[in-house]
Amino acid sequence: MRLLAGLKFYLAVVAVCVVVVGAVASCKKKPKTPACDGTDDCKDGLVCVNKQCVMCSTNADCGEGQTCKSGACIAKAECTKDLDCPDGKVCQAGTCRTCANDGECGPGGQCVVGKCNRATACKSDDDCADDEDCVDGFCQRPWVGAGDGGACQLATVYFAVDDAAIAQSERDQLDGNAACVEKTSGKQVYLIGHTDSSGTDEYNIALSERRGQTVADYMARLGTDPARLQVVPKGESEPSGMGEDKDRRVEFQWR
Repeated sequence: MRLLAGLKFYLAVVAVCVVVVGAVASCKKKPKTPACDGTDDCKDGLVCVNKQCVMCSTNADCGEGQTCKSGACIAKAECTKDLDCPDGKVCQAGTCRTCANDGECGPGGQCVVGKCNRATACKSDDDCADDEDCVDGFCQRPWVGAGDGGACQLATVYFAVDDAAIAQSERDQLDGNAACVEKTSGKQVYLIGHTDSSGTDEYNIALSERRGQTVADYMARLGTDPARLQVVPKGESEPSGMGEDKDRRVEFQWR
C-alpha cells in the first residue's frame, strides 16, 4: 500500500511539473509586439507593419533627429560619408570627428592639426600641381613617405616675416642639402615655398616663389645643377600646423 501511495504521489508531482513547463513555454511563444490587422488595432502611437504593432514604418513616423530602422525610431546618424562633415572632419560610426592620421583623409589627403586637407580629384597630371601626379583619380605625391631609395634627408629652411632672404642661421642647412643632392645622382628636387597667412593670396604666392628661387640660386652657387631644382610656390595653402614661424619655409622633396 505504501508503495502504491508513493507512486501516486510521484505521478501527481510529474503532472504538475508538465503543466508548469507547458505554461512557461507558452509564455515564451507570445509575440514581443501586439498583432494587428491595421494601424487602428495598435495603441500608444504604434503603427501596423506586417501584422505587428511597431514604432514606425517610415522616417515620417519618427520625431526630429530620428530615423526609422527595423520598426524602431533611432537617433539619426550625423554623417554617412566624409563629405557630410564640416571643417575637414571625417565620418566615423555616423559621427563627425577630427582626423588622427593621413590615412583617414582619403587618397593623397593630409591630416593637419585634426583637419583633413583632401586631395583634388583629377583625370590627368595636367589637373594637378607641379609637384603632384594624378593617381587613382586624385592628385597625389606618391613618393612622399614611401622612402627615398637610400637618398639622404633634406632639411627644411625657414624665413623671417615678409622676407625671402636666406638668414645666416639657415645657411648650414642649405650647405648640407647641396652636399646631399650632389651625392644623390639621378634625382630631381622640388623646392616648395610657403608663407604664413598674412597678406593676400596673390602676394603670398609670389613671396613663396621668391623664397624657393632664392634657395635655388643659393644652391646653384654651391655647385648644384639648376636643372635638378624645380621651384613650386604654395603660398599660404599648406600651413605647417606648428605656428606661423614654421609656415614661412621652403621644403625639399625628392622627385
